[in-house]
Amino acid sequence: MDLITRNKELMKKFETMINTADENLADELVASDAAFYTPASPEALYGGKGYLSVVYWMRKGFSDVQWHITDMVADEEKVAVKWDLTGTHDGEFLGIQPTGKKIKVCVMNFYYFNQDGKVTNDIAAEGMIGILRGIGAIN
Repeated sequence: MDLITRNKELMKKFETMINTADENLADELVASDAAFYTPASPEALYGGKGYLSVVYWMRKGFSDVQWHITDMVADEEKVAVKWDLTGTHDGEFLGIQPTGKKIKVCVMNFYYFNQDGKVTNDIAAEGMIGILRGIGAIN
C-alpha cells in the first residue's frame, strides 16, 4: 500500500479513536513523543493519552461531542482533514455555563506522520471561534 492510502486509512481509524476515546487506538496511532498544545493544558500533552486528554476536556462541556471527517487531502507525510464537530453544550466550557445549544462547527487540522505511520504533530486551524459562536458566547 502506498503512503498516501496508508495515511488516509490511518485518519479513518483516528476518527474512530477520538469519537470512542479508545486508549489502545490512541497508543497505536499517536507517537509517544508527540507533543500537543491546547487550551486543555498549560503544559504540552504527550502521546496518545495526551491527545485523548483534549477529547476528555471537550466532553466536559459537550458530553456528546463527535468529529466527522468530511474531506481529506493526503501526501506521504501529512493529511489535511476538514472535520464537522458536533455536540450539545451541556457542561461548563471555558468558564461558560451550559446553554443547551447544539453546535456544528467546521474544523481544519493538519496531521503529520512518522515512518511508522504514527501521528507526530497536529496543527489545528482556530475552531474555538466557531464553538464559542455556536454556544452564543460571542457573535
